[in-house]
Amino acid sequence: MTAGRAPAWLTGWEYAHRGLHRDGVPENSLAAAEGAMAAGLGIECDIQMSADNVPMVFHDWALERLTGTDGMVASRAADALEVLSLLGTDQHPVRLATFLGVIAGRVPLLIEIKSQRGHDVDATCTAVARLLETYPGPVAVMSFDPRVARWLRKRAPHICAGLVMREDERGETQTPWRRKLALRIAQPDFLAYHINALPSRWVADLRAGGLPVLTWTVNSPETRAAGLVHADALIAEGAGLA
Repeated sequence: MTAGRAPAWLTGWEYAHRGLHRDGVPENSLAAAEGAMAAGLGIECDIQMSADNVPMVFHDWALERLTGTDGMVASRAADALEVLSLLGTDQHPVRLATFLGVIAGRVPLLIEIKSQRGHDVDATCTAVARLLETYPGPVAVMSFDPRVARWLRKRAPHICAGLVMREDERGETQTPWRRKLALRIAQPDFLAYHINALPSRWVADLRAGGLPVLTWTVNSPETRAAGLVHADALIAEGAGLA
């Protein structure tokens, strides 16, 4: 654990979860990014890899929910993904390079690298780190996969690296020993912890020891109130935004 390495800007902002999305503005779209910036919010986005190893701003492994198209993101090249429509709008999946060019350092950006069993962490981290070499603004990278933060710590230590955690049935860290193991592997600069798992004595102790804690997904007045007490910054959407 590398408490004290996180930059000051990290906890000084509220982050729009997948951008400021709402009716007619799809998540992880350029329009959602523009909306967040106009509202004075930082941005959280998700990364999937295309078939030709290009980082794409997209949450799901499958295309259907967001594009109405069958198949997996990883089965299509970046050019083919870019022509799909998001939720029937004029917005399209975009490359991380395009997303970075639009934000251009105007607000802080949290990039979540999606990972699953068998995922090539080295290839994804290498591609993302290369794009961030010349990026001019505040940015951090995070993942549920502790190997991502470990990779960044060893090979791109200038990039702020976080560990995302949840404790419910959808997570991989339901038990205390799994949470402690993930933290030991990652040695992150910050945690992004599921709001439904807060308050947590363990998280509170880590926070008291200097490890910044962000929380997600804050989507109601109740979760907002809890996040303001038990975390240092909110990743929010909908009714959870101020």
